[in-house]
Amino acid sequence: MTRNIFYLLILVILLGASAAKAGVSVSDDTGYQVNLNHPASRIVSLAPHVTELLFAVGAGDVVVGAVEYSDYPDAAKLIPRVGSYHGGQSMDLERILILKPDLVVAWQSGNGVAVIEKMRQLGLNVYVTEPREFEQVAVHLERLGVLTGNADTGKIAATDFRQQINRLRNEYSERAPVKMFYQIWHQPLMTINGEHLIGKVIKLCGGDNIFASLPSLAPQVDVEAVVLAAPDVIIASGMAHERPQWLEAWQQWPDLPAVANGHTYVIHPDILQRHTPRIAQGAAEMCRLLERGRQAQ
Repeated sequence: MTRNIFYLLILVILLGASAAKAGVSVSDDTGYQVNLNHPASRIVSLAPHVTELLFAVGAGDVVVGAVEYSDYPDAAKLIPRVGSYHGGQSMDLERILILKPDLVVAWQSGNGVAVIEKMRQLGLNVYVTEPREFEQVAVHLERLGVLTGNADTGKIAATDFRQQINRLRNEYSERAPVKMFYQIWHQPLMTINGEHLIGKVIKLCGGDNIFASLPSLAPQVDVEAVVLAAPDVIIASGMAHERPQWLEAWQQWPDLPAVANGHTYVIHPDILQRHTPRIAQGAAEMCRLLERGRQAQ
């Protein structure tokens, strides 16, 4: 009997080792199937939100390269840089190849299709993110968990994110609509449409995005169009925690409802403009600020 137990233990160990070496496979946001012979152990992240997602599933310690502004959590600041996430000109492909990643996680809108295809031509395994819905953020947590051998952690993070979003949806989405303008930048004046993930945050909170119907995800608009739409709330993002100076420019139109009632606000871009679990935090802030405008109606 002792001998049988010994052989059983050996079998369990061998099966465990075999499972650890087993391949993993998932599809990305473009429908591309990413197949790895084993969970990724050397990853390059090509967007700040990707870096956050990888840390969220417990894979931060295997990220060997990241782009500029990959600054959350603090440990991400120590990862060697491989360029900027925007466009291919500032991406250091040579540096990426030197790092010998077994997985590159990219952002289609930020990195560009040409850069992604070039990396695949060089033999790199590339998983592409392009989240436009809350559910896609949760799915990325699950898929990146699988690709990095952290499936359980990914599932837990995804479930927690879904629960946070559902709580906000149940509380705010059916409340009286609040007409609002979301300002990304001032020169040129830029906003988001209804298909953008931030547009989905606005809808979640019962907001009425005055530029929801525009075709571009991040369109340029003019001041006159904003004034004509007469939003009850103006929310800006800026580049940091501080209230951007250009938000005060709306004081030139004192009859604008948002200005007349003091409903011009700022939400830090990192918790709203990155496609990560922290967008639930940004959504909660958005809902709170829109509720102020709702109560003033």
